[in-house]
Amino acid sequence: MDSGRQVVIEPGTRTPRERYRTQVREEVKQHAWRQIATAGASALSLNAIAKQMGMSGPALYRYFANRDELITELVKDAYRSLADTFRARAEAGTDVSGLAQALRQWALEDPQRYFLVYGTPVPGYQAPEDTQRIASEIMAGLLDACAAEQPPTTPPTPLDTHLAEHRAWAGPSPAPPSALVRALTFWTRLHGLLSLELAGHFTGMGFDPAQLYAAETQTLAGR
Repeated sequence: MDSGRQVVIEPGTRTPRERYRTQVREEVKQHAWRQIATAGASALSLNAIAKQMGMSGPALYRYFANRDELITELVKDAYRSLADTFRARAEAGTDVSGLAQALRQWALEDPQRYFLVYGTPVPGYQAPEDTQRIASEIMAGLLDACAAEQPPTTPPTPLDTHLAEHRAWAGPSPAPPSALVRALTFWTRLHGLLSLELAGHFTGMGFDPAQLYAAETQTLAGR
């Protein structure tokens, strides 16, 4: 299972001990993703991973101090993977609809990765601030795309006015309030559809979720 960025180790740039540490940490994360796929993130166990790797629990704790540190690394990898996906699409000149399709493809490639960052919070886990900084890159890409596709000027809505004064979540983006509304609307509606699809709630209903997602994307894009 590939649930994040692959670490490229360049020969000669690290000591053998540093390279070994990186390799072990990557192997731990791969075992962690398999555990999550089987039993969910709340059941993640470093001791179980140590046993699978033929290590003692104390030995493994030299690589990850505790469960929360391991979860944080997995969350960062997941966010970074999506942020890189959005950036690559943006550099290729994609529009908001293209980002929407990229989001769905990314989610379908690994539902457990998606649910770790956009699903039910892991009990007892609190993500550190630097994790949120990576997540903000994803929203920044969407805001840029929405600002570049501004619809015809219309009178401001109450939400436009509200977000003009409450835009801390948008970071340094200069996007106008109408673009903020558009980005939030895309984000919430599409995540709603994805969460239902990945959780299996459309199973047996007899329609193609991809068609529903595409139709919603077109509606949001005003096409």
